[in-house]
Formats: sequence, C-alpha cells, structure tokens
Amino acid sequence: MKLLDNFEFNHTSLCDGMILISQLIRDDFPSWEVQQQLDTLVSQAREEISMGWDADRQMEKLLALFYGEWGFKDAGGVYRLSDALWLDNVLKNRQGSAVALGAILLWLAEQLALPLMPVVFPTQLILRADWMDGDMMLINPFNGEHLDRHTLDVWLKGNISPMAQLFEDDLTEADNVQVINKMLYTLKTALMEEQQLILALRASEVLLQFNPEDPYEIRDRGLIYAQLDCEHIALNDLNYFVEQCPEDPVSEMIRAQINTLSHKQVTLH
Repeated sequence: MKLLDNFEFNHTSLCDGMILISQLIRDDFPSWEVQQQLDTLVSQAREEISMGWDADRQMEKLLALFYGEWGFKDAGGVYRLSDALWLDNVLKNRQGSAVALGAILLWLAEQLALPLMPVVFPTQLILRADWMDGDMMLINPFNGEHLDRHTLDVWLKGNISPMAQLFEDDLTEADNVQVINKMLYTLKTALMEEQQLILALRASEVLLQFNPEDPYEIRDRGLIYAQLDCEHIALNDLNYFVEQCPEDPVSEMIRAQINTLSHKQVTLH
C-alpha cells in the first residue's frame, strides 16, 4: 500500500485529506472527477454570493444553496453506510453522512473565506463559525440547521447517557487528523459489516499509518485477515492484542478465536 509520506492533513483542506485516503483504499476512486465537481460548486457559489455581503449573510446564502437549490441532505432509507462516506457517491447522489457533507461544506466555505471549522461532537460531526462580533454559529451538516446548546444537550443525554453534560470542550475546533481518523474508523467498520473485506483491510492499514502500534486497530486487522482465511497473519495480530490488552473484556473472546484459528491452521497444513 502507498504510504501517506508525511502528508500534512492539518495544513490542507479536509476534502483533500479525504480524497487522498479514498485513493489509498479504492483503486477506482475518481479523484480528478471529484475535484472537478467541487470546483464547479465553488464557481456556482461565487455567482450567487456577493463578496460585498457580510460573512453572516454569505454563510446563510451558502447554506440555502447547499441544502436548498443543490439538494444535499442526510442519506435516508436503506443504504450502505460506506456509500454515504465516499465523496464521489455523495457528490453524485447529493446524500451523505455528517462528515462527508461537512467536508464538502467546509471546502466551499474555505474557498469563500468564510470562518467555518469542524467540531467532533460526541454524537456526530458538527460545524462551527465564529464571527467578528464574538457570536458563535453551530450548524448541523445533515441539514444546515442552526444548533443551540439545548439541542446538543438533548443529543448527549439521548445518545450517550441521561447524566451526560455539555461542556465547552465539546465545541472546540477539531484538527483534520481527528476528523479523518473518526471517518476512517467508521468507514472500516461499515466495510467489515458489508463484507467488503479487501477495502476494510485497506482502511485498517491506513489507520495503522497514523498509529502503527494501536492494539485495537491491530486486533481489527487480525479479525479481517481471519475472515479472509489468512490464519497466520490473523494469529500474529490477535496474539499481539491479547498480549497488549490482557485485561480487556474482549480478550477472552479473542483468545477463543485464536484457539479456533490455530486448530484450523493445523488442519489445513
């Protein structure tokens, strides 16, 4: 697999990072076509949004274009989660996950010099704009609606715990590496569930480029290798996890799988 070669994720757009990651995982990812579509959206936005307007008005017009005229929205109905994460699919179908829609909106805002930033909220990615007068706007990338602290508090209590509280740290700007890692983990998990195992393995390998000794990611890679009938490599990864995390509640289940794979390997050879 091609290495990331010290790509500076935090010094470029989130979209650029996602395009690079997608190229590493999918041989058929149409990077040039995605870039063309992004540039087309920027051109359309510049035709509709006057640089003479204040930033607040520009942002509201961008949101109206994105979710209204252009029809971007949350992926609804029956769909594969991975399809809601690939930028080419999202640009084609105008439906996607919070992180994919958010990345495209962040790209547009950046080209228009609007102060939009990603926030990895505990329940999903949200977007934040800080204005010159000190006001803060929070945006739901699924639909462009403004979020208030009460809504975010309800999200936390409904999705995390009835005792969960909203803290200021929950609304701090995330760097692109944080967002990319969250997206990659979600993508890898989706690909595993969808039995797209080769793509899941590649996603796992990319994640390990960020943190090569992460025992949990090495465990997941081992589980993928096991499904691909690569017992020897799977055993190496799963044994590493058990050695590094012997007290983890999952370790007992992994030990049982190691035993099964060891017997299978003996039988086959």
